[in-house]
Amino acid sequence: MEAEKTTIMSDTNKLLLVAIVVIAGWLLFELSPVLMPFFIATLFAYLGDPLVDRLESWNLSRTMSVSVVFAVIFIVVALMLLVMLPLLSAQVAKLFTNLPDYLTQTQKLIEPWLNSVGLPTDVFNLQTVKQALSKYWSEFGQAAGGIFNYITRSGMVLVQWLANLLLIPVLTFYLLRDWDSLVARFRELLPRRYAKTFIEMSLECDDMLAGFMRGQLMVMFSLAVIYTLGLSMIGLELALLLGVIAGLVSFVPYLGLIVGILLAGLAAFFQFGDWLPVLQVAIVFAVAQAIEGMVLTPRFVGERIGLHPVAVIFAVLAGGQLFGFTGVLLALPAAAVVMVLLRHAHQRYLDSHLYS
Repeated sequence: MEAEKTTIMSDTNKLLLVAIVVIAGWLLFELSPVLMPFFIATLFAYLGDPLVDRLESWNLSRTMSVSVVFAVIFIVVALMLLVMLPLLSAQVAKLFTNLPDYLTQTQKLIEPWLNSVGLPTDVFNLQTVKQALSKYWSEFGQAAGGIFNYITRSGMVLVQWLANLLLIPVLTFYLLRDWDSLVARFRELLPRRYAKTFIEMSLECDDMLAGFMRGQLMVMFSLAVIYTLGLSMIGLELALLLGVIAGLVSFVPYLGLIVGILLAGLAAFFQFGDWLPVLQVAIVFAVAQAIEGMVLTPRFVGERIGLHPVAVIFAVLAGGQLFGFTGVLLALPAAAVVMVLLRHAHQRYLDSHLYS
């Protein structure tokens, strides 16, 4: 009877856990616009907590350590917004301005090849494409202006946007200050019977997330800097834009290398009209790839990721499709948790009578 009672209670607890997960998912879906500043602040706090702990080990108080880390995060984000965004916006505008010329050069290159194989040159007429781009670019500018005018006229939308913007640093500071106590209180709430297992699994999730999020962010930032400096030395006009794009997509192995060489190679050829700058672009990315493989990834990431590149892509796309930008923020933590659960479930299956 006791064993039967335990089994019934176990099944009840499982149903309760499933119900909690479903309700939590529904709440996340419904409240995702409101919760966005909380998720962003939590992300900053999670990334900054190891630095706070390191400063505390140097005999600084928790509040002082949090203040130092918070100031560093605030300065970095402010510099990115105040310096990087205008530069990137200028380069995006320059790209769209030069795009018709790039298409014209492409058509001039392809027309001799079409003639050589006996195809009519009008099958690859890019004039329609250029007209469409000019039309959509002007419509996009009008739409962007309309959106900005709507936001400025709508006081409630503007107030909500400013409130979210101001909430992020406030929430980040308090979450950083109380991070350790929040984690300790969460552990106290765990059922004692499963506390050890839950803590072990949470540590595995944290190790995986630390290996990916903290380490890979450093790798992405370092690669973006290397790409930008290398392309600037070549004299590429869009060096910053292409370097940032290649750095951002480098969270998937070799994707940043492929995308960067293709985009930067095309931009170099169209700008200089010669193949030598294209070769120099390939050299820049080859050197950056060597630095990543020998220095950056071993130093910042190591072997702790455990997330397959396909799983990373699927998690980000699925999170964005289901919950928008908030889902993108939650995608990698959720994927890490799922990977840990699957690993434990796989081991339970191997140890079960069903497998044997």
